[in-house]
Amino acid sequence: MRSYDLADFLKLSAVLNYQLSARQVNWESVITIMLNGKPISRHDNEVLIRVLDYLGSVYGHRKRRLGPYSVLHPLRSTSLLCQGSYPVELLDLMTSLLHDNFEDVNPKRFKDAEWAALNAKFNEFAGMIPKRDLIRLMERLEWLTKSPGDTYYRYIGYLLEHGSRFPEVVRVKLADRLDNTFDMRIDMEDPLQGVDFYETIFQMMFTNTYKGYHPEKPHRSTMALNGAQRLYQLFKNIVLMSLVRQKKAAVDDPLSREIFATLARASIKEAQRITLHIFGYHETSVPKFRDLILETMDYAHRGGIDTVTPPASGHRLDGIFMSVFDNPSPYARRRKLAALYNDKPLMVETALAFIVIFLSFLNDESYYVRGISEEGVRPE
Repeated sequence: MRSYDLADFLKLSAVLNYQLSARQVNWESVITIMLNGKPISRHDNEVLIRVLDYLGSVYGHRKRRLGPYSVLHPLRSTSLLCQGSYPVELLDLMTSLLHDNFEDVNPKRFKDAEWAALNAKFNEFAGMIPKRDLIRLMERLEWLTKSPGDTYYRYIGYLLEHGSRFPEVVRVKLADRLDNTFDMRIDMEDPLQGVDFYETIFQMMFTNTYKGYHPEKPHRSTMALNGAQRLYQLFKNIVLMSLVRQKKAAVDDPLSREIFATLARASIKEAQRITLHIFGYHETSVPKFRDLILETMDYAHRGGIDTVTPPASGHRLDGIFMSVFDNPSPYARRRKLAALYNDKPLMVETALAFIVIFLSFLNDESYYVRGISEEGVRPE
């Protein structure tokens, strides 16, 4: 799997969005972009055209939280899978494209005639594949669907129970999280472009002449997704990756391992963006930032980052998973994240701690955060 970063994501999004903005979408062109030019049979191409036409009808002009078309998400996730898959398998493509189908397709959103038309389109492409493959497809989509009332932990645990037998499902979920990790900002270019994060940290820690990090662009008003909310998305990555490691899901699948590593690197970069944004616009004092780095480094060296800790155990990061991120109530979680957003020093320490966690995922193939399980996050 070739390197894939935020710049690649922005380019892919722009190219796909251009195709989707046409008065009549050419799904053939979308398939070519999505598959990175990899060949498929005429039959498989016809099936994909019908799947994409169905998705176009399902999502229409619905938009994601930041504004782009909702249909971009399954297209990009599938494109990510295709970068490492050769040859591409139709069933895997269909699983990826339809992975949110059971959650997103609600009959209450459609008029009776529209719902009947959607069912007809679904049945059309379903009838074009062997019955055995259709059964496997529906089974996979069920595993990838979070049931009402399920916690995120239990949902991932249930999904991964089947991952040892069907690594394709693990690939799809990892690619889903990878796309969600990139889809947290609307930028013309990567804020890290031309910036060496580690050089900035080195300057701060070892020189007395460093004047601080000064971004060239003025500070933008808070977007629909702020830094604290992005940290929550990175927390979800930590949960998924810890459970993947615990359950040894798809451990022998090279593509799953590649996407896992790409997700870790993308998460590191996002945590770096959050850190530098705060250093450049909010907490600009070099001595204060240096102290935050030293506190976090000491905490990491003492093993505080490697396990879930109870709140109020002596360090600001103690209990961060439980007190800020682990809340089943969306309203309560929003309040906690709003409080985190207003506490920039804690945001910095959290982002730095997350960088250490994702680096540990890359450095040690047996690493995971202890205390995370399908029952939730609890100190061991």
